[in-house]
Amino acid sequence: MTVWPAFDNTANRCCFSSKPAWSEPRAIMRGVSEEFIRDTASEHRSRSHYPIDRLQTLKSRVCEVTLDPRTPVLVGQGQISQHEDDLSVVLGPTQLMAQAVHAAIADAGVTALGTIDALHVLRSLSNREPNPGRSIARELALDVRVTGLTPHGGNLPQSLVNYSALAISRGEIDMVILTGGEASRSRRRAKQSEVQPQWMNASPESSTDEAPTAVGDELVMNHEAELALKIALPIQIYPMFETALRAAAQRSVHDHQQLISELWSRFSKVAEGNRNAWLHKSYTPEQIRTASPTNRMVGFPYTKLMNSNNDVDMSAALVLCSVERATALGIARDKWVFPQAGTDCHEHNFISHRWSFTDTPAIRLGGEQLQTLTGKHASEYDFIDLYSCFPSAVQLGAQSLGLSLNQQLTSTGGLSFAGGPFNNYVMNAIATTMLKVREQPDTHGFVWANGGYATKHAFGAYATTPPKNGFAHSSPQNEVDALPKRQVASAVEAVGPAKLEAYSVMHGRDGNPETICASVILPDSRRAWATSNDSQLASEMCEREWVGVPVRLDDSGTLLA
Repeated sequence: MTVWPAFDNTANRCCFSSKPAWSEPRAIMRGVSEEFIRDTASEHRSRSHYPIDRLQTLKSRVCEVTLDPRTPVLVGQGQISQHEDDLSVVLGPTQLMAQAVHAAIADAGVTALGTIDALHVLRSLSNREPNPGRSIARELALDVRVTGLTPHGGNLPQSLVNYSALAISRGEIDMVILTGGEASRSRRRAKQSEVQPQWMNASPESSTDEAPTAVGDELVMNHEAELALKIALPIQIYPMFETALRAAAQRSVHDHQQLISELWSRFSKVAEGNRNAWLHKSYTPEQIRTASPTNRMVGFPYTKLMNSNNDVDMSAALVLCSVERATALGIARDKWVFPQAGTDCHEHNFISHRWSFTDTPAIRLGGEQLQTLTGKHASEYDFIDLYSCFPSAVQLGAQSLGLSLNQQLTSTGGLSFAGGPFNNYVMNAIATTMLKVREQPDTHGFVWANGGYATKHAFGAYATTPPKNGFAHSSPQNEVDALPKRQVASAVEAVGPAKLEAYSVMHGRDGNPETICASVILPDSRRAWATSNDSQLASEMCEREWVGVPVRLDDSGTLLA
């Protein structure tokens, strides 16, 4: 597994792998030094008439918190949505991220942060700048030592918090800003128009900035057998998880559509009340599951409203620092939100090798390790945000974490309604969790982040109270890697009988079924992939259950009923 980078003062680069560099913990009291405490106590011992109100004030300040100065704490969040229709003035993704960073600093209640060890940016699909972090620093006049850029992955916002918190607790860095954003809506509209905003025409080769530091793990996501049949898009694969889950639950097509539409309707109601959501509108279950000109079927069983809404202009940012820095800056205690613990892991990289479409053991193991670190089961959190690119993701997450689909599972409203800015949704989820636990200080928040095809996972726990034993992190990756892998057969090897394991039916923009994508299990237990352009068969697969049905494959990977 790639080592996460971290900050090394000498080399001026980020490396989260060096040894702890801080000395023994010392007491940090907001606004009161150890010398002041000692002097005041001595004065009180010599003066019987010491003012009682000053004694009470001192007592409250001393007892407020005694923390390791290296304890990581989130102190600022910013969330930006752009609904501007005038393409001549729309902001690009870097500018939106700069706005989010500015908002996060303002949210911390300070005008300046001093030297920032690192500014890490989530890779954007709508951004062509080679080092957006440096552009953000320049626009806001921030003193940033290192700028980083991640690979793609929806898990990475939470992973960045986890590994940055580790680096802070080890004394490697003192403050980091995390941000990401997209201008996908404006980019799409501009491509359809004659107006081309300047930020769309920027050449990656034109920048004179230094290359950003690579931050985070990049996983190869697709097996050659998947690519051979062009089965690689989330809109193809997540519906396959859905049909497998439906069959495992022994629900009819009708009943399952009703279940997931009711789930998504509840998510939309949360988005309606979230001031930072992209859509402030709730939908009925019937509106969500019924195909229409504005809600076409994309990949059965998902209508458009069941897909992640990536057509957004959104950004978010977080400010994470040590308790020592937060204290020195005078950031109010009611702004502090402590990362309690985090875990990171991933399933077998290739779907081809996973044992089942209905099981995500890495989520289960990652959740169990977080429970070990925090002492809290996922169901015990006041605010839960499960990654929600598609309904199957929420079901897999809830199932693996021991959660009910009937409880609150989103803090934002989810990617379909709150907005799904590709890699950066979880930055908004963490920011929203910060706001919620601030508003109710005795509560706790839980975030599960997901990347790929329910592949890459990161977990985080948050509260306004500090963790008893400092921030903790672990990974069950060795356990995941030891799990059985299903072997995969090529199209030529798979010729003959098979049993359908999971499928999706891709629809055209006219609403008609076009292509079947399927996973099958061969008599020797290997998995194989199959497709079909048989429109009649595609229609039949939308009407009744086909999981478990015997089928045949030819040497091109074509599915034969």
